[in-house]
Amino acid sequence: MSANSTTPVLVWFRRDLRLCDNHALAAASETEAPVIPIYINEPEESGNGPLGGAQRWWLHHSLKALRWSLRAHGSDLILRTGAPLDVITEITRESGATTVFWNRRYDPSGIGTDAPLKKVLIERSVTVNSFAGQLLHEPTRLFTKGGGPYRVFTPFWRALEAGGEPAAPIEAPETIRAPVKWPASEELEQWRLLPTRPDWASTFTEIWTPGEEAAAERVQDFVEETLAGYKTKRDVPAAQGTSLLSPHLAFGEISPAQIWHATRGLTETPVDDVVTFRKELAWREFSYNLLFHNPDLGRQNLDRRFDSFRWLDNNDHFHRWAKGLTGYPIVDAGMRQLWRHGYMHNRVRMIVASFLIKDLLIDWRHGESWFRDTLLDADPASNAASWQWVAGSGADASPFFRIFNPVLQGEKFDPEGLYVKRFVPELADLDARYIHRPFSAPAAALAAAGVELGVSYPTPIVDHAFARDRALAAFQEIRNAT
Repeated sequence: MSANSTTPVLVWFRRDLRLCDNHALAAASETEAPVIPIYINEPEESGNGPLGGAQRWWLHHSLKALRWSLRAHGSDLILRTGAPLDVITEITRESGATTVFWNRRYDPSGIGTDAPLKKVLIERSVTVNSFAGQLLHEPTRLFTKGGGPYRVFTPFWRALEAGGEPAAPIEAPETIRAPVKWPASEELEQWRLLPTRPDWASTFTEIWTPGEEAAAERVQDFVEETLAGYKTKRDVPAAQGTSLLSPHLAFGEISPAQIWHATRGLTETPVDDVVTFRKELAWREFSYNLLFHNPDLGRQNLDRRFDSFRWLDNNDHFHRWAKGLTGYPIVDAGMRQLWRHGYMHNRVRMIVASFLIKDLLIDWRHGESWFRDTLLDADPASNAASWQWVAGSGADASPFFRIFNPVLQGEKFDPEGLYVKRFVPELADLDARYIHRPFSAPAAALAAAGVELGVSYPTPIVDHAFARDRALAAFQEIRNAT
């Protein structure tokens, strides 16, 4: 297509809300044709929208940031609501475009939309160009020696390493040629992505700034200030020891290749810290491989023995867990952090998940659904794989009989109670010796801290020792049945 062509091409943004290392955008720009960037608010039945409540907030601000970046490059972003086939058909008719570019999706809903869409568009003489770049390696590339997908992380990691360094990320186009006439666009405010009354997301701004520019700043700050010591600090919820890149990565404001590339050549950073961090990126890759080859990962046990597991249906216990009112401070702090910041420290995610599944015997799918609605970094692959990992029903899963003791976990990873005191302020004045076990504190210590169990702070909803024995007995039942 020549530089003089006035026939535009479409670039469909999805969870790749960035200009840098965006292969679809780069390829479209290289045609030298006018480029029409679009974002489609897909219908709920497609499985690609609407997002959970927390992610709707992030999407609103991320799209604003993307539109600003595009306008700085002489372009714009067209917003439309509807089924992708209908929207793309409308825009091609309005603009005369006959080519569309996009970056591939790997989740079942995305694949279920894109594969038939591509077929129909081609039948209608619309050229479709799709690109990799959302993962370090596509799920169709890494297989075991037997030819099957990996089900264990360590050999997957070795295969990932053996594949060599991922390609260096590409720069954003210097300019993006605008069409002579822009198609009509909806206003972002029409989509009503932001919460209103109450605006429960108002506290998100304490730590989050959506957008590609903020993502780039976040990775630079992490590499310069936090990566050294990451292997140890990442397990301490009261410390700022993690990258906080996961929401940016979930929306594609930064690519995994960009993050990987940022950790190269760091001669003054311990190798163990770099490798440990890269393995976290690899776990995301592993999760997408699992989801790609097991499309029901978020709904169906990979280990089918768990189909007969004796779950309890206790709505009161679930709601007390969700609201951070279990009587176990480390669990309650995590659930309240989730509500306040749309995020939870990774170590605490494992603790609260173990508590829901094994102490309360509530089906992991209920927890997966709650996280999907409340996490800013909710990811269809990582969320499902992680919940199945804790439940013991997934690939390379933690054994079901590994049951976290919420008191011991709190004392080990939050010994001074700093994390608990931040998110459970009613315990802020309690002596650190009792911060993770207020139900064992002497009456004088509780009184001195202004804590009245059952009034200002709840008593435990379940005895952990009893719950542990109950969970092990339920697990033994499915083992005996096989």
